[in-house]
Amino acid sequence: MKRVVITGAGTINALGHSVPATLEAMREGRCGIGPLAFRDVERLQIQIGGQVRGFEAEGRYNRQQMSLYDRFTQFTLAAAKEAIEQSGLIFTGDLAARSGVVLGTAGGGVSTWDDNYRAVYEEGKNRVHPFVVPKLMNNAAASHVSMEWNLKGPSFTVSTACASSNHAMAQAFAMVRSGMAPAMVTGGSESMLCFGGVKAWEGLRVMSRDACRPFSANRNGMVQGEGAGIFVFEEYEHARARSADILCEVAGFAMSSDAADIVMPSKNGAARAIAGALADARIDAEEVGYINAHGTGTAANDKTECAAVADVFGPHADRLMISSTKSMHGHLIGGTGAVELLACIMALRDGIIAPTIGYEEPDPECALDVVPNAAREARVSVAMSNAFAFGGMNAVVALRAI
Repeated sequence: MKRVVITGAGTINALGHSVPATLEAMREGRCGIGPLAFRDVERLQIQIGGQVRGFEAEGRYNRQQMSLYDRFTQFTLAAAKEAIEQSGLIFTGDLAARSGVVLGTAGGGVSTWDDNYRAVYEEGKNRVHPFVVPKLMNNAAASHVSMEWNLKGPSFTVSTACASSNHAMAQAFAMVRSGMAPAMVTGGSESMLCFGGVKAWEGLRVMSRDACRPFSANRNGMVQGEGAGIFVFEEYEHARARSADILCEVAGFAMSSDAADIVMPSKNGAARAIAGALADARIDAEEVGYINAHGTGTAANDKTECAAVADVFGPHADRLMISSTKSMHGHLIGGTGAVELLACIMALRDGIIAPTIGYEEPDPECALDVVPNAAREARVSVAMSNAFAFGGMNAVVALRAI
């Protein structure tokens, strides 16, 4: 089996339009959640979110591209550009033929669905743009990344709700580790912050009206965000041969299914995924210093996740640092695991642990070190990122400093 490393990272989210800007915001414990701004927002009960602001798509893409790029695709292309440029890879010849794209998204072109349903049902129009289908399809972003950077190998999209990004990165990891591909562009994106997207989530009654407070006893729900996180996964010897700047090693992955309930999480399912990632990476539990939690800010998720961590790590759980950056950038649903992976890389490279902001009251059922409200300096050699989704879909990644 090949070793797999990350040689490029890119993002756009509510905290920043690049990786450096995002990490600076995480170090400062800055909140990117605020009042939503889009058509008919006043009709919603939930009017806050981690919305990307100041992103001028018209200045980045021409008219023809705008007719094909939903907002989630726009975010993906911007983040992919940053990641691929940082990696230094130019995809030509055999490298292009064998390298590909695996991305995660839960909703795909939600804004396109919303705009066109409005046009047909509310405005009474009888025709829609001929590119509506290629604009809204879940694989649109992956397809456009492959076309933009000449990636001719395996390219597809994974959709498993809130675990989509982690599942996508697991597939990319497996392909590079097996030798199928020398490099893969992977991660995920989401843009559900439109009237229809938020209205659908309101029906679940899991949304907060004021703030995301993971692990705090007074938490009252999750807050949606939007954006993208994209990475270049590359075979270690290939990266070393070209003297690439290696951000960290992808040490292992594991996935599990609760096979229990469509919305309620299972401690056993989460624990099996965490333990599986440790086993796949051949890492002892005591080596892990930091976990980026799924940490949605709902009572069911937070308690279940803490119980799973306690089960897997035993006494070492009390020495772990575990934080939820959703408190700052919101829950990007299918894109969330990719943006959160940046916090793990920051922990390994810079020795900075991103905080859980908004923490106000200790919860006995979440009695772990959740790095409350302020970032912390700490050297760690192994970090993990959890993603637990509706449908009982669990995916956990383990990273190692290099």
